[in-house]
Amino acid sequence: MTVKVEFRRVIYALSDALDLVGVDDVFHGKRVGIMAAECGKAAGMTDRDAGRLFDLGMLHDIGVSSTSTHKSLLAEFDWEGSQAHCLAGYELLRNFAPLADLALPIRYHHTRWTALATADLAPEVARQANLTFLVDRVDTLAAPFYSNNSLLLHVAEIRDAIDARRGDYFSADLVDQFLATSQAEAFWLCLEPRSIQAYLQDRLSETMPYQANMAQLRQLAQIFSRIVDAKSVFTARHSTGVASLARLLAGKMGVCAEDCDKLEIAGLLHDLGKLRIPDEILDKPGKLDPDERKIINAHAFETYQILRHIKGFENITLWASYHHEEPGGNGYPFHLRAETLPLECRILRAADIFQALVQDRPYRHGMEPDAVVSVLRELATAGRLERDILEVLESSIDEVMAAAMPPP
Repeated sequence: MTVKVEFRRVIYALSDALDLVGVDDVFHGKRVGIMAAECGKAAGMTDRDAGRLFDLGMLHDIGVSSTSTHKSLLAEFDWEGSQAHCLAGYELLRNFAPLADLALPIRYHHTRWTALATADLAPEVARQANLTFLVDRVDTLAAPFYSNNSLLLHVAEIRDAIDARRGDYFSADLVDQFLATSQAEAFWLCLEPRSIQAYLQDRLSETMPYQANMAQLRQLAQIFSRIVDAKSVFTARHSTGVASLARLLAGKMGVCAEDCDKLEIAGLLHDLGKLRIPDEILDKPGKLDPDERKIINAHAFETYQILRHIKGFENITLWASYHHEEPGGNGYPFHLRAETLPLECRILRAADIFQALVQDRPYRHGMEPDAVVSVLRELATAGRLERDILEVLESSIDEVMAAAMPPP
């Protein structure tokens, strides 16, 4: 079945989730993509090939879930352990056909040229990886100057820092290419937020539309769910468990097959916004204080912001974003009431609660099914959970447990 969803728009929207890991800096991947593409175009690349460099830059940190890792990315030019996220990104993309050609450049995008030049890699892959590394480090050097608009005052020192690493970190040819391209003030002004948004719109208008099928969308959603779940050892497999359970419940409650497919995707993507939550809050071993709770509660709105501009994702966006809304209007972040909540998002909420309760968390062990059902009954009595969904959960508890805790 083909869904009327433009694949590149989905990729660009989901790349926003990767930039959320930066917490305060939400344009790193986009800036890397713009600089790589501009260097490629200046060297005579076709628009198609330069566009692929942009995609590579957008997704180069797809293996990063941890805010502490992201801090190292922007605070240090090189550091021990930098290869871990490269390998993670490679594993995520290597079996996903539409993006598989980016997997190897991502695997080596923190590898010095001295090692790449003798590696068993196609020359083009080595150059793509090294150019990504180069402009990624340019963005690291430029990062302190974005907030006060002083970047143009520091261009010379950034260019000198890259030039000093020619032949070691970076190919001499690529350094020359970067130095020639970055002479123009426009190269640096393209990195401002307003210019970035315009660049994205230009890319979307210049590329041929490509409608994704449901299998591709599900696989892409699974990739991003793995990024979210990798953020904490305590939430590993949470998104896949929620998605599987939501689909099971929806099928039992008469939801049509197409909407069951979409609900599964919504389940896989429902916690995208958690990528912006600092690690120390998400993994806190005790009760959250009021300020920490407010930070956590913002994640559903972040998910909404990421997904809301994808045409064809309208229902998926709402179901994923409403998964913490309660029938009485006391949920978050929109405080919607039962009459405005579709069945699918109410199912997703129940699946989210159930899976979270049976899974180990920093402050407790996972609960047994009987104890979980007891908690859900209390929620239903208080008007915070629909009884018809609870009845389906109770009547199929073995299937529900198997869906909520899929094997690794």
